[in-house]
Amino acid sequence: MTSVLIVDDHPVVLQGCRRILEDAGITAVFEASDPATGYELFRNHRPDVGVIDLSMRDDGLGGISLVRRINAHDRRFPILVLSMHRDPTIVLQALEAGALGYVLKDSATEDLLKAIEEVQRGNRYLSHSLAIEVAVSRTPPRLQSLAELTSRELDALALLAKGKTYSQIAQELKVSYKTVVNISWQLKKKLDVDNLPALVQKAMQLLPPADVFDRRS
Repeated sequence: MTSVLIVDDHPVVLQGCRRILEDAGITAVFEASDPATGYELFRNHRPDVGVIDLSMRDDGLGGISLVRRINAHDRRFPILVLSMHRDPTIVLQALEAGALGYVLKDSATEDLLKAIEEVQRGNRYLSHSLAIEVAVSRTPPRLQSLAELTSRELDALALLAKGKTYSQIAQELKVSYKTVVNISWQLKKKLDVDNLPALVQKAMQLLPPADVFDRRS
């Protein structure tokens, strides 16, 4: 049975996470409201997954220090950050410290459970919109044309870069096929390409591959 360590200084968040996990059949849940206690629980109980907030009262982004400390002790331990911070710089700091995934606190319950499952398997996990924002923040200055795109256009462009068809993009974005066609037209216009193959090639050039978020080996 999966066991999960949750470190967050807000009691309501701790209670909410425990309830979500228990509803999903995960009853072995360890809770800590500060980094020191979190590290102690990690060492004593060796849970399967850690879910760690970044902001701690009186300790700034103390969660990053905890992630780094746990990672230094066991680089294979899967850590998922659950935070309200969506600043790409902070996200990258957490990933570089050793977190394998990052989920925002306003994400759906299904996203949190999926993220826990993915990091436990050793896979990276970033919510799609967050991954786009981090990717854009790492884009070289000569490719800053991405900054001119809307969130919906960025989502579509990322899916085109993955080789998704219009039908698949419509399904993933929960929009009509016609809407995807219109988005594609706008992307061609903004990125100065004439056809779909050229747009797909441009998407692959502009958006870095998923392994940009790899943990250090």
